[in-house]
Amino acid sequence: MSAAAVDQLRPDSGASPAPDEPIVPRKVSLARRMYRFRWLYLMLIPGAAYFVIFKYAPMYGITIAFQDYLPFLGFRGSPWVGFEHFQELFASPDFGRLMANTLILALLHAVFAFPAPIIVALLLNEVRLQVLKRSVQSLIYIPHFLSWTIVASLTYLLFAMDTGAITHLMNSIFGANFDFLSDPHWFRPLIILQTLWKSTGWGTIIYLAALAGVDENLYEAARIDGANRWKQTWHITLPAIRSTVVIMAILMTGNLLDSGFEQIYLMTNSLNRDVADVFDTYVYYIGITQGQYSYSTAVGLFKAVVGIILIFGSNWLARRLGQTGLF
Repeated sequence: MSAAAVDQLRPDSGASPAPDEPIVPRKVSLARRMYRFRWLYLMLIPGAAYFVIFKYAPMYGITIAFQDYLPFLGFRGSPWVGFEHFQELFASPDFGRLMANTLILALLHAVFAFPAPIIVALLLNEVRLQVLKRSVQSLIYIPHFLSWTIVASLTYLLFAMDTGAITHLMNSIFGANFDFLSDPHWFRPLIILQTLWKSTGWGTIIYLAALAGVDENLYEAARIDGANRWKQTWHITLPAIRSTVVIMAILMTGNLLDSGFEQIYLMTNSLNRDVADVFDTYVYYIGITQGQYSYSTAVGLFKAVVGIILIFGSNWLARRLGQTGLF
């Protein structure tokens, strides 16, 4: 036997198998693979424990949505009522008002708050002076770290009827007496303005990261072909971040009925309650202040189920349109 033939018989010789010889993948047991990546699994334990203890274990409490829960009887002793609380919710005169208020706020967020970070990120991407770009980024990130209590306090200072600086300015310009905080017509614009001010800068981080991955050679080729800045943005930048925009849109759809309890609660008063009541604040009023734990849990569970359906539905629609989905 020649030396070349002997080398082909060696398993680690690096020789290619014969064309007609089937390639059998080497099977590795699950235990062996877990042992191989044991340090990665070890680092996974704290995160997994957090989700199990604080996210999944409390889900056992949603069973009271199907009970007439009484604290002194506990989970096992409280009578089972099935879907009675859900029927009560759908038949309640408050349901239509809550759904309308929640959907209107969600629509305003989708129209104004969702595209705002994309627009700001595109504008920042066009800034060539890095000092200016980083300074603007730092300034617009700051509101994200303020609590909704501070944001609401600043709003009251600026828009108060007697002492608000913006209210005085608007009154002097238009010659009218604006009451931004009590007039129901101004409730939703104030909510959107707060959201834009607090969340737009922080939301640009994801889109700026996506923009950083765009191949510079594409821009250079476009410039050689005579494309101006607008055409470069339209034909290169926007298609490059399209998958990121789609994923963020899917996540936003899942939170469609989640209006944000803190913000809405802090801006609600007795004069604008008709347009301010949403599912989040309704759960608080019914569950905490009136002690209807089972009914408020049913309302929260209804919100969660709708959110899950919207997540899967929007993900399916994105895939049907040829876009990248979440899963």
